[in-house]
Amino acid sequence: MKEHRDRAVLKIGELATRTGLTVRALHHYDSIGLLTPSARADSGYRLYNRDDVARLHQIQALRRFGMSLADIATFLASPDAPFADIVAQQIDALGREIAQASALRDKLSQLHRQLADGDEPDLEAWLSALTLMGLYEKYFTKDELKRLPFWQQDARRNSGWSTLVGQIQALMDQGVPTSSEQARELSERWMLMLERDTAANPDFVRRLGIMMEVEPSAQQHTGVTPQLKHYMADAFGEHKLALYARYLDVDELERLRAGISSHVPEWMALIAAVHQHMESGAAPGDATSQELAREWMTLFRIRIGDNPATLAKIRHAHEQEPRLLTGTWITPAMLDFIRLSYAAAV
Repeated sequence: MKEHRDRAVLKIGELATRTGLTVRALHHYDSIGLLTPSARADSGYRLYNRDDVARLHQIQALRRFGMSLADIATFLASPDAPFADIVAQQIDALGREIAQASALRDKLSQLHRQLADGDEPDLEAWLSALTLMGLYEKYFTKDELKRLPFWQQDARRNSGWSTLVGQIQALMDQGVPTSSEQARELSERWMLMLERDTAANPDFVRRLGIMMEVEPSAQQHTGVTPQLKHYMADAFGEHKLALYARYLDVDELERLRAGISSHVPEWMALIAAVHQHMESGAAPGDATSQELAREWMTLFRIRIGDNPATLAKIRHAHEQEPRLLTGTWITPAMLDFIRLSYAAAV
């Protein structure tokens, strides 16, 4: 035949250049019958048309999924081969690669900021940061991570937490009681930092707590052991009791001491639920708000009791001592919301 001049076909060299394959690979595909060009020019050049290029795309797509050339030949020999499904899978795979590249870019940006701050972490610091980043990805969505300060893993934040954990561990090693002024001060600082680094979102801290409980590597890389968490929780309870002592009598204070550490997981789950419900724009009078308020008052009475005089003192204490809400993820607006919802429920 005459030299083919139709630009709807490509010579083997042109196809190799456009696709990034080698001429040798295309010759091999031809030799095993996997991709035979539809025509040849008079000069003997292999000529590939649109259908040939489409088949080559199928071959390359299947190669990316790990199929052997022999399996690809068998697959393409089937008259009803579901190639549309293969294309959809390729799109999904590319989406995952893009997401992974984006995550890697975020991590590199965080590490760049750390270096730009003039901090040069040691090897262990780098490994710890990367380990924790991987753990966070298991418990938080990509959008949530953007709002979670802990995710940033900057040197100053890490250094602050490392120092605080070391100070608390030193108190524990020395046998300093949780009721001591040192322990109480550190516990308040701990809760302030935790509130800040979870963006004051109670559901974030709830999930972070779960991560710390079930992931040994998180405990290893942060030094936050169950024993240290228990020590801090007791010290923070003592901190709050010291503030309440200005307003409650001895019996009331002892009742509060007995209940202050009870139902903590239930409290955090409830606070997170109320926070989310308020963020959704719900009204205090709707059915869900009322149910949340009833659950709130049930837990509150378990902790405080039913004495109206004590309840009045507790409310007065909260009005006079803003520090009572520090580290609780409870805001004055949340308390007002609960009061209005409970009033509508009774």
